[in-house]
Amino acid sequence: MAKYSKEFKYSIMIKMMPPQNQSVSEIARETGLSEATLHQWRKQARTKGMAVPSGEQEVERWSTQDKFLIVMETALLSEVELAEYCRSKGLYVEQVQAWRDACMQANGGVAQQATRFQKDLREKDRAIKTLERELRRKEAALAETAALLVLRKKINAIWGDGEDA
Repeated sequence: MAKYSKEFKYSIMIKMMPPQNQSVSEIARETGLSEATLHQWRKQARTKGMAVPSGEQEVERWSTQDKFLIVMETALLSEVELAEYCRSKGLYVEQVQAWRDACMQANGGVAQQATRFQKDLREKDRAIKTLERELRRKEAALAETAALLVLRKKINAIWGDGEDA
């Protein structure tokens, strides 16, 4: 297994990143590296937070993970810095802003949905408690009625039906 320098790996990652967006197969043909090695390097770069698209030329077809990583990289940039970043990566500022908006809406939707689920859960818990209380009351009434019927049969057995008189 050959050991490659960090600089060499970084230069390969740069080829995978915007604006070049070269595919793994293209880089493998150019460099003679195996595609498996390049895929592994790209995976490692992604876990370190680098936006390394899968060689897709159309920016809108990038994975949501890559778009999110771009949003994270640009989150603290000023407008001027964002414009410069986008120029260097071959992106449009509007694309990054749209991705940022999508990320923010996705998180807001999850929070609202969680709140709604919690409210529904509380309401269902209240309904279950009410139904359980009603069931206990009805079971007690049924048990009392059954006891009275048994008592009536015993009284009739001891005293008779009263039809003989």
